[in-house]
Amino acid sequence: MSRKHHQVEEGSFDAHQADWVSRESHPVTSPSTDLKTHGTDKGWGNTAVYILLLVAGAGVAFAGDRLLNPSEIPVQPPLAPAFHPLQGWIDSDSNAIAVAVEKVGPAVVRIDATRTVASRERDFTFNPLFDEFFQPPERSRIEQGVGSGFIMESQGIILTNAHVIAGADRVSVTLKDGREFAGEVLGEDPLTDVAVVKIPAANLPTVTLGDSMSVKPGEWAIAIGNPLGLDNTVTAGIISATGRSSSDVGVPDKRVGFLQTDAAINPGNSGGPLLNQSGEVIGMNTAIIGGAQGLGFAIPIHTASAIAKQLIATGKAEHPYLGIRMVTLSPAMRAKINRDRPQGLTVSTDKGVLIVGVTPNAPAAKAGLQVGDIIQAIDEQPMTSFDGVQRAIEAQSVGSQLRFEILRQNRTLSLVVELGSLPSQN
Repeated sequence: MSRKHHQVEEGSFDAHQADWVSRESHPVTSPSTDLKTHGTDKGWGNTAVYILLLVAGAGVAFAGDRLLNPSEIPVQPPLAPAFHPLQGWIDSDSNAIAVAVEKVGPAVVRIDATRTVASRERDFTFNPLFDEFFQPPERSRIEQGVGSGFIMESQGIILTNAHVIAGADRVSVTLKDGREFAGEVLGEDPLTDVAVVKIPAANLPTVTLGDSMSVKPGEWAIAIGNPLGLDNTVTAGIISATGRSSSDVGVPDKRVGFLQTDAAINPGNSGGPLLNQSGEVIGMNTAIIGGAQGLGFAIPIHTASAIAKQLIATGKAEHPYLGIRMVTLSPAMRAKINRDRPQGLTVSTDKGVLIVGVTPNAPAAKAGLQVGDIIQAIDEQPMTSFDGVQRAIEAQSVGSQLRFEILRQNRTLSLVVELGSLPSQN
């Protein structure tokens, strides 16, 4: 849901991997400083290493203070090969990654976007006392952004992040073989950060889409992209978590349940694919949390591809809309509400989702939902957090009907809501 329609806690978030930089200056910075790279820099600490030294003599051996003849030395069975905890990974999975990258790499592209930004800059002689009567001259500057993308259809259909091409005057797509094409933006959806670009080319290599719904934490993950302009960079890690809500990540204005990965993702990786061990795309890399390491996030491919289909067909994406603001109840939240009594509210339970705002004429208002109602279930599925409500809504389509079970002044009511289309935020 948009920021206007729900209440969440703020967080720190770096959503723009494709950092826009001014053509007027090109600072060179260390990956460990303001570019917020997220590689691993772990010290060895006090790790103890145990080494067994076997010294064999020539013909004799000593046991205590007695000299043994060679015929008395017991024969030991041959030593078994030492077990390496990463042996399976070294022998097979690393080759699998190389095979996956060789398979998908040709379908990963670099996206360069430029935009013109107008600004009014005062010179050092300008007197602010005259602001009311005189405006400084308007100047323009060119900003450049670099991101990634991957080819979904051989006729030049490319998936990337909306923030990679946002506001761009020109989009250029470079293939792995070096060919460069002007890109046409077919559509973009800031709410999910998905965009589709088309280039005038045919018979292009494409990716294979995987099943992001079945991804589990601990599975291997491979990222390919152009971090910091270093084309065709490959990193590998694992899926750290699934279903990270937009509020978990710190972007409450998005409608995505993110995949979390510790595969290194840096500015410029945005829009690139996140692969499983078989080389199938399971996500689109999109974000990192500033100041952290190993906290990268990807849009699940089932979400990205569904939005892409709408963008290709109509140039825009529709999202189901309820029209409420809400907060998750807990013992602490219940105590706070009953103490502060916002809008005169009090609550008798610490379970469920409290409605704290209803947009006039929205589907929720038309169905009879009110401020103070506590959502207990939707279509008989218990609701324990506003993220759960948001996911239940987003899983539907515009026009779908949902049955809400609510608690109103200690009475249980059942209301049917027909979802509308999220109004444009422009």
